[in-house]
Amino acid sequence: MESFSSKDMAMQAQKKILSHMANKSMVQMFIDDTSSEILDELYRFSKEYSGNRAEAQKVVKDLIKIAVKIGVLFRHNRFSPEEMRLAQDFKKKLHQGAMTAISFYEVEFTFDKTVMSELLTGCRDLLLKLVDSHLTPKSHGRINHVFNHYSDPELLTQLFNPNGPFKNNLNKICTGLNELIEEGKL
Repeated sequence: MESFSSKDMAMQAQKKILSHMANKSMVQMFIDDTSSEILDELYRFSKEYSGNRAEAQKVVKDLIKIAVKIGVLFRHNRFSPEEMRLAQDFKKKLHQGAMTAISFYEVEFTFDKTVMSELLTGCRDLLLKLVDSHLTPKSHGRINHVFNHYSDPELLTQLFNPNGPFKNNLNKICTGLNELIEEGKL
């Protein structure tokens, strides 16, 4: 018996098309202005920290592709009740990570690279479980790439250094995170 579904085909096409269109104009269609500003700051910080423009672009592009694909899956009700529980756990962990980052930023000398790194690694692990049966190994690699990049303890130490060169980037990132939390989006 042939198992063809036009709905499945449409969703696969959307994911494929959207993954090829992860540029600034496309982001604005799927991601709000505040999130876009945070992504821009993450890009600027990554570029300055690594000294590698192409790598910084790739990390942010991977992040956008993953966010869009998960949005497509969610919009098409592809997650089982168990996976929806994982999605809620992921959302809580991400919220906790954002609150922790804001706290570390607002209260100088409280930053703990291990705590921040473990929160991001926990987010990565939950997200990988959530999309395990929905996305390709290439997409799983993108998730690992993004979270491994931003959970690097040395990168985090430089970002949260209160006297470091990235204080302005961190200010803008935390301002955006705070706004998303206040709006109930994170």
